[in-house]
Amino acid sequence: MEDAVIRLEGVWKIFGDQSKEAMAAIESEGLGKAEVLERYQCVVGIADVSFEVAKGEVFCIMGLSGSGKSTLVRHLNRLIEPTAGRIQVLDANVSELSETDLRAMRAKDIGMVFQHMALMPHRSVRDNVAFPLEVRGEPKFKRWEISQHALSLVNLDGYEDRLPKELSGGMQQRVGLARALASDPAVLLMDEPFSALDPLIRRQLQAQFLDLTKRLQKTTVFITHDLDEAIRIGDRIAIMKDGRIVQIGTPEEIVINPADEYVADFVQDISKLKLVFAHSVMANIKGYKSENGVNLDDAPRVTEDRDLDHLIDVSVTTDLPIVVTDQAGKDIGVVTKSMLLKGIQGGK
Repeated sequence: MEDAVIRLEGVWKIFGDQSKEAMAAIESEGLGKAEVLERYQCVVGIADVSFEVAKGEVFCIMGLSGSGKSTLVRHLNRLIEPTAGRIQVLDANVSELSETDLRAMRAKDIGMVFQHMALMPHRSVRDNVAFPLEVRGEPKFKRWEISQHALSLVNLDGYEDRLPKELSGGMQQRVGLARALASDPAVLLMDEPFSALDPLIRRQLQAQFLDLTKRLQKTTVFITHDLDEAIRIGDRIAIMKDGRIVQIGTPEEIVINPADEYVADFVQDISKLKLVFAHSVMANIKGYKSENGVNLDDAPRVTEDRDLDHLIDVSVTTDLPIVVTDQAGKDIGVVTKSMLLKGIQGGK
């Protein structure tokens, strides 16, 4: 990936006093997680993780509690030191940064939003947002100007002089997001930022976050335990289990082709209607014509990026198959009613 902003190669994190010995045994003997715990009293938190995140991409990491997702994201700004492997952010090897350079990267290049933002209760909303700039030594007029812009981005105009206790939970999370955006970081790390909120407020913040990321083109790593949230937000999704990544793909790829039973269990109740597209369920038009000899001149046509929900609407209006075209208008595929039903089932 030429435009990758984040690269991880073979990253391991082993917790315990004998982590180095445990890592050596893993490399030489191929020990598993249970064997490492039994022999060295060490816990494998992250196991041989590699991935890349492109510029402007929202990369979701999801898994159950204890899967290692929050441990992993804290490696990206070196809140946790890796036991082995390479972590590169913005062309810098994070593990090799001096303390001074690491603080500078955290202050300027990487913004982080946690589940509980721990806003300073005695400071106003404006001062909470401006705090990272204050630490950086920016003059007051500039801090206030930047914080005002950040608050406008998250629709909190008029709340600048309020204290955090005067805001709802959703508004406090927006203050946290504004604080992360205030330093205009190239990378955003989001660790389950909306999971403690009520469903309606959570959905509203998800929509606002999506709008912001599209407008600002922030490279984002978003941690969640909710597949619905990952599918809605992520350009790609990585699913973790026991410290390992078991599958990386677009929402459509993961829903259509789960890598194993663990992923299949995650996606079995997810509606396919808005996630699966014509190009994934169609048959090649040349093969279909040669096998069936059907005249498709009068068949309805849709582009390959139309979802199953749209295909259903078209299908109920005709007895003919649906012809799928590419973006240039060339006929490339056919979707019959049986293909459509299999697509809805997820390829059963």
